[in-house]
Amino acid sequence: MQYVPFGRHGFQVSRLGFGCMRLPTKRQDEKDVIDRDEAIRMIRHGIDRGISYVDTAYPYHSGESEIVVGLALKDGYREKVTLTTKLPLWAVHEEKDMNRLLDEQLKKLDVPYLDFYLLHAVNKDRLDQMEAFHFQDFLLEAVRDGRIRRPGFSFHDDYDVFIRALDAFDGWGMAQIQFNYLDDETQAGEKGLREAGKRGVPIVVMEPLRGGALANPPENVARLIRESPKKRSAVEWAFSYVADYAEVATILSGMSTMEQVEDNLRIFDGLKVGGLSEEDKKFVHGLKEAYLSRMPVKCTACRYCQPCPQDVHIPEIFSFYNRGKMFDNPGFFRGRYQDLANQGFDASRCVRCGACEAACPQNLPIAEWLQTIDAEFKRG
Repeated sequence: MQYVPFGRHGFQVSRLGFGCMRLPTKRQDEKDVIDRDEAIRMIRHGIDRGISYVDTAYPYHSGESEIVVGLALKDGYREKVTLTTKLPLWAVHEEKDMNRLLDEQLKKLDVPYLDFYLLHAVNKDRLDQMEAFHFQDFLLEAVRDGRIRRPGFSFHDDYDVFIRALDAFDGWGMAQIQFNYLDDETQAGEKGLREAGKRGVPIVVMEPLRGGALANPPENVARLIRESPKKRSAVEWAFSYVADYAEVATILSGMSTMEQVEDNLRIFDGLKVGGLSEEDKKFVHGLKEAYLSRMPVKCTACRYCQPCPQDVHIPEIFSFYNRGKMFDNPGFFRGRYQDLANQGFDASRCVRCGACEAACPQNLPIAEWLQTIDAEFKRG
């Protein structure tokens, strides 16, 4: 296992972190629950093999993840890891909820303190809300009374909001962002990663495999990987890209099987900061281009087309359609589009008024695409 300094905090961390959002499950009482024995075996095996960072959160596995992580860290395992969980911002309705939720999570994990406690899934609206609730005072109090060692935030919005979040508090111990070779220019992106590094805020990366999608590439991407003389797997290329950045402290992987644990341990044994050659970087860029060539609607999600007078959720429709095409996963598109239709936000509501097309900086034929997408959905 490779280790790097966790920013300026004075300790090292494994490059591979155990993300506990996709633990193994089993069917019980007509619902899926964590297979606790197997999950505990996997987490402890990972720690025994060198993983020193464990990440969970309040909503993972319908609230069960924190409990199972707490069980896995019994018998001396807690002392071997840096433990992180997250404050569910959507459950904070008044200031006192922050302390209530933190205490509830410490009880579920059955630990006296957390190494990192993150504001979960920060975006513009949630940042506005948390600033109104004086989140800074709450975090400083929790550090003073010993319930948390260092505060941080996980993030899902654009670069400008990321910078605003960095500016909102002087005491950030880390930031967690979605980052992979397809998302290097979206959300916080490489630019945000670099800026956090300049400020001394280490980065923890989530979704390095894009929710597993990069592990199972479509044929045009898979062919490039097969024909590469480096003979790395799709997973190895994706992890190698993220591990190349010195600003990244640890890289989370949501492992669901012991086979995935073993494969990730093997891969991370050889990953180093700056380990990609210029030739390797060009190859990864080629993989990105191969994915993007499959994206039919060149929407940048700037949202200038919103709000639609008919309440059509145009960027979401294009995003779901593109993702289904890029990853050869029509089921993903159909499921997400059906959710929009159930809420009355689908493309069938379009009346071709032209307001969206007049606002689109990409000059996309939006109404035509909406008609095409809706027709494809209805054809099944």
